[in-house]
Amino acid sequence: MDSSKILLGIDIGGTRIKAVALKQDGQILGQRIEPSIDDVESLLKTVTKLIDGFAAGDPSVGISAPGIVSPDNRSIAWMRGRMQAVEGLDWGQRLERNIWVLNDAHAATTAEAWIGAARGISHALMLTLGTGVGGGIIINGKLFPGATGRAGHLGHITLDWEGSPDIVSMPGSLEDCIGDHNVYHRSGSRYRNTRELMEAMESGNEQAVACWRRSVRGLAVGIASLVNAFDPEIVVLGGGIAECRAALFDLLKTYMDEVEWRPMGPHVPIVPAQLGEFAGAIGAARFAALQNDENHVRERCQT
Repeated sequence: MDSSKILLGIDIGGTRIKAVALKQDGQILGQRIEPSIDDVESLLKTVTKLIDGFAAGDPSVGISAPGIVSPDNRSIAWMRGRMQAVEGLDWGQRLERNIWVLNDAHAATTAEAWIGAARGISHALMLTLGTGVGGGIIINGKLFPGATGRAGHLGHITLDWEGSPDIVSMPGSLEDCIGDHNVYHRSGSRYRNTRELMEAMESGNEQAVACWRRSVRGLAVGIASLVNAFDPEIVVLGGGIAECRAALFDLLKTYMDEVEWRPMGPHVPIVPAQLGEFAGAIGAARFAALQNDENHVRERCQT
């Protein structure tokens, strides 16, 4: 591939590394997946292999990873508990390339706003429902990272101020209400994950149905609260739990009808993400291209 005409995005996950090559208009040219390991040298070796496999030369490269990004978008400044290897790792410096880094949920949001479910939308929210709950905010067509890159951690809003603290010390958080990481606790030690919970619910188990309903009602209350705060045109749901589709979206609509404030009449559409597991890689590629364009414009203005 001609490296001057493609974008590369790489999403660093706990078990897999996903890479994508795209044209500048968003057309996907290729996708690849490699196993991941929480080790700096292994990660660097795998990412180098992926970049070289797609293009020679110096293509535009973006990396998405969990954690809070450094102010210069060259590394993950804070990541505790999992994928410790990415914390403080300056990818561009180690690989001697121009590489931009973005939080994984921010990257997925960027992708959906570019060529996915929120394409052409000026104001949007995205929630990624997986092991935890991440998210991103689009304001005036642009990702809103906040003052320190912390904005968009929508899973850490509280639903119960007297609840147990989550991993960032927030009591009764949205993440602990719907995230896959604590289904065993939420279900009274009956189910290990959302998949098992769904299977039991589909077989008619009343305890599973009750657990799922509590979780989805909590999600509805959280989304309604975020709608009140941000007034988006659309809410996009991604991640593995969002793949439950009808079991999630139909029940969520019922609860949103109860709790959503609709002063102007219409409800805010809640839609599934369109780009699947490669959304983080796609968004990272898009972000890198935008950063390089901004730098190019800045350099022209200075000369």
